Amino acid sequence: MPETQTMRAFARRVKRFLNRHQAPLPGVICTGDYASWAEAMANCTGYSAPVIVERTCASLLKVKNGEAVFERDSVLLDTPEYSFPVLTGLLRVALINRGRLSVLDVGGSLGSSYFQFRKFLEPSTKLEWSVVEQAAHVSCGREHFESGELHFFDTIEESIARYRPNVLLLSGVLQCLEDPYGALDSFVTYRVPHVIIDRTAFLVADRDRLTVETVPDWIYPATYPSWFLSETKVTDAMAAAGYSLVADFAGTDRLAPPDEAAYFKGFIYELAAAPNPS
Repeated sequence: MPETQTMRAFARRVKRFLNRHQAPLPGVICTGDYASWAEAMANCTGYSAPVIVERTCASLLKVKNGEAVFERDSVLLDTPEYSFPVLTGLLRVALINRGRLSVLDVGGSLGSSYFQFRKFLEPSTKLEWSVVEQAAHVSCGREHFESGELHFFDTIEESIARYRPNVLLLSGVLQCLEDPYGALDSFVTYRVPHVIIDRTAFLVADRDRLTVETVPDWIYPATYPSWFLSETKVTDAMAAAGYSLVADFAGTDRLAPPDEAAYFKGFIYELAAAPNPS
């Protein structure tokens, strides 16, 4: 059924409501407009601060052991906050591939997304979940979380040499990279048939802005560079790489510089001529 003006007006009201009522984690702020990654790094501790992996590991161990319900960015939550668009995208890949779901989760921490979605995926899929992360995360992941389904790798090449992913998951990672567009161009050269991009920060002004994100001590005391990106540049890069948009969706994160409007968004893509499952 074609979208009506009434439906569009309702969608706008819902979006305004969400923007008013969904707040970022208390105390998390993004400041500055830095000219380069080096300049931003000179004003922060960076992503390799040991406390990040330590706090994340402690929280996820509680989830793994059934002592907590849900973890997001090392914070334990009483109520799960699932991204059902991402879950739908994963199940769609499994359906296309006759139940086989092999996820290449770049920047996937210690398997946070795996632990969020596994109960929905395990009964009906043959699940492989490969996380590519920094060395400290890989070491911790292999020691505490690796299983028959969940695996940790230092590089994409190492992961692909062992598994044949049919979906690439980029959840909250592009804005954390020094060269997000160059990294995205590199990721899509592996021609993974399906790509899900989630929890990605954009400026309403559709330009790039490099900030420093400050995380309060109650989460973990750290500061690191964080981009707000141009949605046009991301979608143009995916189109140029031969990926077709299946769907896009609003993100639930709410974080912006104090002086500029921003939003989070996700996308589900597939190769225009995706290979037939074997």
